[in-house]
Amino acid sequence: MRQAGRYLPEYRELRAKHAFLEVCKTPDLAVEVSMQPFRRLGVDAIIVFSDILIPVQAMGLPLELGDAGPDLPEPVRSAEAVRKLHQFDPETDTGFVMEAIRRIVRIVGPDVPVLGFAAAPWTLACYMVEGKTREGFATVKQFLYEKPNTFRELLHRIAQTTIAYLKAQIAAGAAAVQLFDTWCGELALPDYQAFALPALQEIISALRGSAPIIYYTKASHHLLPAIARSGADVLSCDWRVDLAELRATLGPKVALQGNLDPAVLFGPQDHIRKTTHEILSQLGGVGHILNLGHGILPGTPVESAQTFITSGQQFSFTESASR
Repeated sequence: MRQAGRYLPEYRELRAKHAFLEVCKTPDLAVEVSMQPFRRLGVDAIIVFSDILIPVQAMGLPLELGDAGPDLPEPVRSAEAVRKLHQFDPETDTGFVMEAIRRIVRIVGPDVPVLGFAAAPWTLACYMVEGKTREGFATVKQFLYEKPNTFRELLHRIAQTTIAYLKAQIAAGAAAVQLFDTWCGELALPDYQAFALPALQEIISALRGSAPIIYYTKASHHLLPAIARSGADVLSCDWRVDLAELRATLGPKVALQGNLDPAVLFGPQDHIRKTTHEILSQLGGVGHILNLGHGILPGTPVESAQTFITSGQQFSFTESASR
């Protein structure tokens, strides 16, 4: 969940010498940054260092990625702009991501999973239409309401691109892939069902059986009945969701991931351990991947991230049950 960049001093040292996109597009640098949390914290899996907007540039949109956030100076706001978007060869146009995955897999061997990822269609469309992250996403919603068929075509093009992109990551050695739908909570349930969900299902159906698929949503409690129909193997949840209640709703066939509030890592060490244990106890260790409920925040103490990791790895469900 946002990897090394926001809290590890070794990452900031590297970034002082290299621009963000340069790190993403240079396998040596991407591998180094991917490995930093693994070396420092001993996490159980390694997420390849990249960005969800990398496919946007490969589809033909100019992209600027800096510390102030993404900037797409030629946003997609018409049928003509949608038609100009093109499919791309993941190995040719984004081969640096695949090469980084291959190198990490060679370094850590078969015992440590390497994870790939991409944006879910709705969230990527938000960036492509708005041009930047904006409060309320009025422009993308206006596009959706005024030109629903054109907007569905945009989502379909994103979905087809994402299918090829994630298949290439899996072929390169990714043990699982995650789809980030950070902005799906901005949609009302009818709009999510009519637009975001079909495009998401298009991807998941095409990837079915290739590797486990994790689907992350934020501020999406009102969407959970529809999210449950996504077909994902794992639903990754933010801290607003009670995992035990969600398990009772969904049943045992879908695993859950999450969901510590990243702000807890600014609290006392005892509180971090207590909250982590409470999250683990909700599901009894069955069908659960411990993680944050969103990206780690700037300024998070490294020792707090370490406490979270070790609290999860050393937790005993037997001891917890006996207390």
